[in-house]
Amino acid sequence: MALRFLPSLLSFLLAVLVSPALSTNSEGNALHALRARLSDPTNVLQSWDPTLVNPCTWFHVTCDSDNHVIRLDLGNSNISGTLGPELGDLQHLQYLELYMNNIEGKIPEGLGNLKNLVSMDLYNNKFEGEIPKSFAKLKSLRFLRFNNNKLTGSIPRELTTLSNLKVFDVSNNDICGTIPIDGPFGSFPIESFENNPRLNGPELQGLVSYDFGC
Repeated sequence: MALRFLPSLLSFLLAVLVSPALSTNSEGNALHALRARLSDPTNVLQSWDPTLVNPCTWFHVTCDSDNHVIRLDLGNSNISGTLGPELGDLQHLQYLELYMNNIEGKIPEGLGNLKNLVSMDLYNNKFEGEIPKSFAKLKSLRFLRFNNNKLTGSIPRELTTLSNLKVFDVSNNDICGTIPIDGPFGSFPIESFENNPRLNGPELQGLVSYDFGC
């Protein structure tokens, strides 16, 4: 009679053993998809081997004690290319450091799914397009730096709800409209917004639309 339950028991044990690997390997798949989008002339991503059970041994990747990716440190790495939606699969990511490279294209909306994110540094690249409104979901975010890119559009008013935001910098872009004054934006220095020829502010609420001049 006991043999009748053996297949079910084996299936259960297999699921228990495999599921953690699948979880972390999904993060490895996301990072490998990112690598495929990037040009890496100095081979900083050479250790990113997709055949490994998880990416925690890869250079420039930091994991927590549960083998979840919590940091991606590729600042000043001489990489170029674009970002894709797969980065939104790194659900435990806290630090996204891609500053001082030659990454171009639009900033993916999917980054707004990284609910544990504390710091996003994309400055000194060639990003274009608008700041995603989905970033308003990043309630743990403290540092958000987009300076020295080619961003356009207005500053999403949804970002004024990020009560933990301590640093916000969009200087040296082509941002338009007016500078918000609500929430944390009331404490950011004017230097965080300078060298955007079409950006006005701080906004005069009720007198002009926040996207005035866009």
